[in-house]
Amino acid sequence: MTPGSNIPLSAPRVTVDVAAPVRLDVSGLLLTGDGKVRSDDDFIFYNQPAGPGVTYRSGGGAAPDAIVVDTTALPPGIEKIVVTASPDAQGQTFQGVEPTATLRNADDNSVLATFTPPQLGTETALVVVEIYLRGGVWKARAVGQGYANGLAGIATDFGVTVEEPAAPAQPVAPPAPTTQPPATAPAPPMPQTPPAPAVAPATGKINLDKGRVSLQKNQTVSLMKGGRPLLSQVKMGLGWEPAYRGKDIDLDASVIAYGPQRNHIDSCYFGKLSIVNGAIKHSGDNLTGEGGGDDEVIVVDLGRLPQDVTGLVFTVNSFSGQKFTEVAKAYCRLLDAATGEELVRFDLTNAEPQTGVMMAKLIRQFSGEWDMTAMGDFVKARTVRNMVKPAAQAL
Repeated sequence: MTPGSNIPLSAPRVTVDVAAPVRLDVSGLLLTGDGKVRSDDDFIFYNQPAGPGVTYRSGGGAAPDAIVVDTTALPPGIEKIVVTASPDAQGQTFQGVEPTATLRNADDNSVLATFTPPQLGTETALVVVEIYLRGGVWKARAVGQGYANGLAGIATDFGVTVEEPAAPAQPVAPPAPTTQPPATAPAPPMPQTPPAPAVAPATGKINLDKGRVSLQKNQTVSLMKGGRPLLSQVKMGLGWEPAYRGKDIDLDASVIAYGPQRNHIDSCYFGKLSIVNGAIKHSGDNLTGEGGGDDEVIVVDLGRLPQDVTGLVFTVNSFSGQKFTEVAKAYCRLLDAATGEELVRFDLTNAEPQTGVMMAKLIRQFSGEWDMTAMGDFVKARTVRNMVKPAAQAL
């Protein structure tokens, strides 16, 4: 499976085990239709291994930990089971230790699907997969959403009341001493408070509530405001200038649309200014890079995108063969199309002598929200056609 893809469950009882080269703590959360637990009892982990319809199973270090879900035994009102994982060792991240979730029929142990979240960095916890009810049918979806503050961050995001963890990888800390009052309300995973404009933390995600976000390479921002997805038109502006007062440089900005299996759906560029029934439109070609403001703009109507479009990769290519070492001040920025407000900005600070660069990607999450991740990955590709394969691999 790939991020965002889903399958119907062919068995009422399933097991999700999560394996990695390091020992992992695996947990499960029972969620209602509003995406929250009913109480702390709905957080299933090694210290609370059983709940209605959901069981934690330890691998004892010799086998992966697992969450077993019996969809026939889930209480009324429970519409989703989220399976999470975090490295057991204190301070351990997922850098270089990609986990793989295996979904099995719990009765005969046959494999139904596997999922390895791509391109993990310094995340300390992941929402790996979810088992969810849709139209009376139970399904499984690959997620791979990372958190910077361990399983405690995930737990509080879904409404579990926990104290500040003693170590990032521990899901729950011991009860607070009497001199420290307990937490009284759930809180979302919070990065360090950034200055304005907000700067994305080295790991994890932030949303747009704090204003404009400045991203660095591989950082991610959730396109959420006030707890709701930003389902409106956005503009991706891309700009550049010739380096060192050099000659005009002709770069081409494009966006490539992909489906849940990383399948190429269509590409929007100067030769095809509108795709997916007009939900994505291109402003046209800029031949010089001269002048202020964005050189090329791509408008995306997130609310009108077909459900089979789950990923967008924004690219810039040099058809004339000039390298990005001849380009200065290349950037991309996401704007609210209705107000013109700049929401997210990514400045490309390091250039390589290549003819193509993947600037950013938008990924539709399991919750319906969209995430923007800064990329800045260079490839040898003079046209968008040659970007389709490397961009798919980068999703």
